[in-house]
Amino acid sequence: MSALTESAPGYRAGRTLPFRVELVRQLKRRRTMAMGGILAVLPFVLIVAFAIGGTPGADENGGGGGSRLNLMDTATSSGANFAATCLFVSAGFLLVVPVALFCGDTVASEASWSSLRYLLAAPVPRARLLWSKLSVALSMSLAAMVLLPVVALVAGTAAYGWGPLELPTGGSLGTAETVPRLAIVVGFIFVSQLVTAGLAFWLSTKTDAPLGAVGGAVGLTIIGNVLDQVTALGTWREFLPAHWQFAWADAVQPQLEWSGMLKGSAISVTYALVLFALAFRNFSRKDIVS
Repeated sequence: MSALTESAPGYRAGRTLPFRVELVRQLKRRRTMAMGGILAVLPFVLIVAFAIGGTPGADENGGGGGSRLNLMDTATSSGANFAATCLFVSAGFLLVVPVALFCGDTVASEASWSSLRYLLAAPVPRARLLWSKLSVALSMSLAAMVLLPVVALVAGTAAYGWGPLELPTGGSLGTAETVPRLAIVVGFIFVSQLVTAGLAFWLSTKTDAPLGAVGGAVGLTIIGNVLDQVTALGTWREFLPAHWQFAWADAVQPQLEWSGMLKGSAISVTYALVLFALAFRNFSRKDIVS
C-alpha cells in the first residue's frame, strides 16, 4: 500500500467507495425496489381487508387476546392506530426480511458476481469496503422501517381520519404525542433488528451465495423466536433478542416506560457488535478469489 501511495499521490483510502456511490448502486437494484413496493403496498392491503371484513372487533371466543387483540380492535379508530397496527403485524417477521436482505446480500452478491476482487484491486481497503456496505445496508434497513409506518399513517388518516392514538390498555394519547411515540416504536424496532443485521452481514462475508446469507439470518431469527416460546427456559429467555422484540408496546402506554426497551436494546446491541466484529475479522483474513 505504501508503494501505491507513493506512485499515486492523490490516493486517499478514506475516499474510496464513498457512501453516496454505494447507496445509489444499491437503490437501483431490483430487490430494493421490490422490497420498497411490498412495504408501501401492505397498508393498502390491510385497508382493503378491513373494508371487506368489517370493523375489527372481539373474536368469537370473547376476546382476551391481550395487546394483540386490542391493537387490532382499534386499528380503524384513526390513522395513528392504523400505523401502530401495521407495525405490530409486521415487526415479528416482515420487517426482518428487508434487514436480512440488505445486510446479507451486500457483500455476498459482489462475490457471486465475481466483482469483489476488482473492488479490492481498485484499490478499496477491506475495512473501508465493509464500512461502506454496512452503513448503506443499515441506512436502507432503517428507511424500510420508516417507510411502512409513514405510508400507513398517511393512508390510515385518509381512510379513517386523524385522531388520538387509542391505547391498548385504555385511554388515548393526544395528537401532539402520537408521532413522537410512533417514532420511538420505529427506533426500538430498528435497534432490535440489529441482531438480524449482524447475522446477515457476518454470513455475507462467509459465503458467496447471497440467498444463503439472507436465508440463514432469517432462519436463525425464526429459531430465536421459537426458543422464546419455550417457557421451560425460564429467565434464560431474557438473553434472547426475540424476548424483547415487542417491548415497544411500553411506548404506547399512558406513561412511557423505558425499562423493557432499554434491556432489549442492550441485548440487541451487544449481540450485534459481536457479530459485526466477527464479520470484519473474517473478511480481513479471507482469501478473495471471486
